[in-house]
Amino acid sequence: MPRYHFHVYHDTKRTDFDGVELPDKDAAWEEATVAAGEMVKGLDGSLKPGHDWRMEVTDEFENPLWEIHVKAKKK
Repeated sequence: MPRYHFHVYHDTKRTDFDGVELPDKDAAWEEATVAAGEMVKGLDGSLKPGHDWRMEVTDEFENPLWEIHVKAKKK
């Protein structure tokens, strides 16, 4: 089963060294959206204007597949 990694960037990079074994890319996308939603919910006010939060999903060879990006900017 392929392994997917979910790296998170918010002020610093949190590298997912272990990854998760999932059946395919569709399952990795679903896992990313669920995990990203929970993580963004857990920011609890720490996302400030001019900063962003993002998750990069890579395959087992560290090839980028997707990026979920939350950007805070002042209007």
